[in-house]
Order: sequence, then structure tokens, then C-alpha cells
Amino acid sequence: IQSVYCKSALTKKKWACHASIKKTALFDFHRDQGGKMVAFAGWSMPVQYKDSHINSHMHTRQHCSIFDVSHMLQSKVHGRDRVKFIESMIVGDIAELKDNQGTLTLFTNDKGGINDDLIVTKTDQGYLYVVSNAGCADKDSANMKAKLAEFKAAGHNVDLEFLDECLIAVQGPATAKVLQPGLKDDLSKLTFMTSTLTSVFGIQDCRVTRCGYTGEDGVEISVPKSGVVALMERLLANSEVKLAGLGARDSLRLEAGLCLYGNDIDETTSPVEATLVWTIGKRRRQAMDFPGAEIIVPQIKAKTARKRVGLVSTGPPVRQHTPILSPEGKVIGEVTSGCPSPCLKQNVAMGYVDSAYAKNGTPIQVEVRKKAAKAVVTKMPFVLTNYYSGK
Repeated sequence: IQSVYCKSALTKKKWACHASIKKTALFDFHRDQGGKMVAFAGWSMPVQYKDSHINSHMHTRQHCSIFDVSHMLQSKVHGRDRVKFIESMIVGDIAELKDNQGTLTLFTNDKGGINDDLIVTKTDQGYLYVVSNAGCADKDSANMKAKLAEFKAAGHNVDLEFLDECLIAVQGPATAKVLQPGLKDDLSKLTFMTSTLTSVFGIQDCRVTRCGYTGEDGVEISVPKSGVVALMERLLANSEVKLAGLGARDSLRLEAGLCLYGNDIDETTSPVEATLVWTIGKRRRQAMDFPGAEIIVPQIKAKTARKRVGLVSTGPPVRQHTPILSPEGKVIGEVTSGCPSPCLKQNVAMGYVDSAYAKNGTPIQVEVRKKAAKAVVTKMPFVLTNYYSGK
């Protein structure tokens, strides 16, 4: 990877060559458009196109970009007991969601760690629509199937369907202007984290959800494979729209303060340590009926020894595993993601520090190339988010 900006996501494990590399339905399209393909989570994905990583990043912030995220695991949960089923594995309160409303939530384990982050949407079509990470697809699907067998054995009415469809993310301030001509639905009524089943530029059976991973306004569109190339071509016919790859996606999400599973959260980090307490529904906290609740819930009041924080540093860019130091030079934590911010023109990162150093504005240091550089604990997001609230 030439760009230094996206290395926080490029761990050896994720970028290792796979003997059975998978391809999305847009693989040939990406190659034809000049996409530089790399192995990511078992898939061949575009890391960037002809534009530089920085230009692609800024185009998303200022106009509109399309990302192929078809490697994500999409599933539907059917049946009368679908909410009870999904809530048995996650921390969120799905029962309280309105029809066609979604939420970010977490699969947790019995040790209080995070197995994955995911979005669950309570549709008005009689099913839950679930999107989780490609890198956890095998683990998530196995856990869901095991829980399904358990529920069925207990006589519950629930079924699980894994989707074989494409998923594209259209992100940036021009999204609504670009997409509205192809929709019968009024996008001004589709607010952040709500979803609709509709046709997009004549392509039937698309699920459009107002969400994304960039901090900008945008949508994710689940689209049948047979129509995805036509949809991409139609969107790219608009001069506001360009293709973007994994490199820009990583720096955009970091500026927005969003976690990358495997870097910033994993099976050893609790939601409280990760400052994701807001994902735990109030009813769920009181009932303590999710995996790891007996460990996680007490942490909310008692606090934890470490905490995920944002930081801004001087000197060379910081990367994953960069040591975080106290002003006196004592190791107090480690960076989990870092890059130079194209928008802010300074180094941004997130990581875990001893809780005594977690307050915003606390001066700290980072150790880069065996030299200490000044840093400060900083509130996230680093760049103001522009999610559409309808106001």
C-alpha cells in the first residue's frame, strides 16, 4: 500500500493472501475502473482507484463517493420470536425500535468482551435485517446458527436467512441530491438509521438504509447482484460521484471516531472500556440478560482500569501498537488505530490508556521510532459528523 493514511487497518492477518479468495459481484467492474485490488478479510477488494487516497477522502467529505461493501455479512431473522432470538446475543434493545429503525449494537461473549459490532434493523416486512463485519462472518454465522438450533429445540418460532446480495455505501453531502431522482420515496423523510425497501433507478428489491461508516450523510443499499453494475453505472453518471476504496474508508471512519473491529475492539475489550456503553439498552442493563452482563453492567458504575480515547499527536504519524506514554515516560497504553487526518492536517489516533489519563485535554506522549512525541487526549469525533436527522 503506497498511502500511509490507511495502514491502521492493514494488519498482516487481514491483508494476508488467501488460497480461496472471494470476489464480490463488482470485482470485474472495479478492475475496469482502475481499482487496485488487495486481499481483505478473505475478499479481493479495491483499496483505491486512480485518484490518490487523500483526494478520494476529501471528495467523500465534499461531494459523494461509492464504496463496495458487499463483503459484509447480511442476514435476515424471521419468525415470531426473532427479537428474543437476536437479543439473546446482543446488548441492544431491539424491541423498543420503531418499524424500519435500526441501531448499532454488539455481539458480546460470556467474558464481557465484544465478538463483533453490527447493525440490526427492525423492518416492517416481518423480519430483522442484520449487517455484521466480513472479518467475523464465519464466527458470527456459526454463533447465530448455534443459537438458532438452541431456540428451535426450545420450541421458539425463529428462522435465519443469509443473503447473497451486494451492498454498496453511497456517502457524502451530495448523497440525497444524487439518489433522490432514482427513488419514489422522499429521502428527506428517511432519517439517520432508518430503512426502506424500494426500487433504486428502476432496480427492484433494494433496501436503502440511511447510515454509513464515514461520519457523512449517506446510505447503504442492499441490491440484487443482477442489478448492481447497472446501479453503479447510473450513480457514476453523476459528476458529483466517484468510486472510493478501503483506504479512504479507513481514514474517514477514524476521523469520525468510529471503531474498526479487530483493531479498536475485540473479544478482550468490554463495551465500557471501549466507551460504547450507549449501545447497551436501559432495559437490557436492568434485566442483565445478554452475554457477559454480569461483568459488563457493574463496570458501568465501577469504571474500568483502561478506556478508549482519541488523541492528537505531533511528529511522525502513529500506527496500531504505538506505545502511549505518560508525561514522565511511563507506558500507560497503546494506539489501536492512527493516521494523518486529511481534513485536519494533523495526526489523529485512538487507543486505550489507563483511566487516570483518559480525560480530554490530558497531555500525554506517544513513542514513535523509539522517540517520544507530544500528544493530547482529544474528544472524538475529530471531524464533526453530518448524519441526517431530518432537521
